[in-house]
Amino acid sequence: MREAAQAGAARKAENEYGWAQPMKSFEARLAWRDHFIQKLEDEPGLEHRCLHRAYEGMRPSGDPSGHLAAWAKGQTGVPFVDACMRALIATGWMTFRMRAMLVSFASYHLWLDWRETGPVLARLFTDYEPGIHWSQMQMQSGTTGINTVRMYNPVKQGLTHDPNGVFTRAWVPELAEVPDHALHEPWKWDGAGRVLGRVYPMPRVDMVTAGRAARDAVWGVRADAGFRREAAAVVTKHASRKDGMGRFVNDRVRTAKKAKPDPGQMSFDL
Repeated sequence: MREAAQAGAARKAENEYGWAQPMKSFEARLAWRDHFIQKLEDEPGLEHRCLHRAYEGMRPSGDPSGHLAAWAKGQTGVPFVDACMRALIATGWMTFRMRAMLVSFASYHLWLDWRETGPVLARLFTDYEPGIHWSQMQMQSGTTGINTVRMYNPVKQGLTHDPNGVFTRAWVPELAEVPDHALHEPWKWDGAGRVLGRVYPMPRVDMVTAGRAARDAVWGVRADAGFRREAAAVVTKHASRKDGMGRFVNDRVRTAKKAKPDPGQMSFDL
């Protein structure tokens, strides 16, 4: 009776103070953490090899262009990207969306291999967890073979998440002279010559051209006849699934009633 009363009081408190939803979200994050740790345990090569083998060799190794060094220092010439990287270097933390954008820009626009950029971020993140980190590096660079290619536009991200430029100006003070309307695209400003190439670098790449080339290359790999067969094998071994209650399912255990597969849950995403 006492236990039932305590449970009832706990439920009442959850409803009254709004604790239920935050706790449910927290529990879900813990489940995701364990899921990704187990994923790396099941396949340690995830840290070193593309999950889908078709992507091996797609990007060059090394840094002959100097893009990796510039990206790692926050000197790419793209203000919001550089602000995020510099903030990460100084604080050791960055929101998930900004982490994804940093990897996306490095992987697609700068065409850098995730095995080159992954160690840079791993050394900076105060919350580095190998299982989560390397799975996300592959997902955000498009080498899992089972996820939608996520190519973030860093200019759009800057305009959306830092519309007043407060964050960008704090970390990229070289742009003090650039007016607000041109802060995220200073190369379009009439006075760009006074800043770009002098106190702040020119963009490392033309983002439209680089983005188009990356998209063509990644989707070109997916068009290969054997791509789908290996992608299906990746789904079988690694994709996450949930039951009707939102709980992770152990695919190796037979159940009396098998839930219909939900394509939306066959995801490698956090």
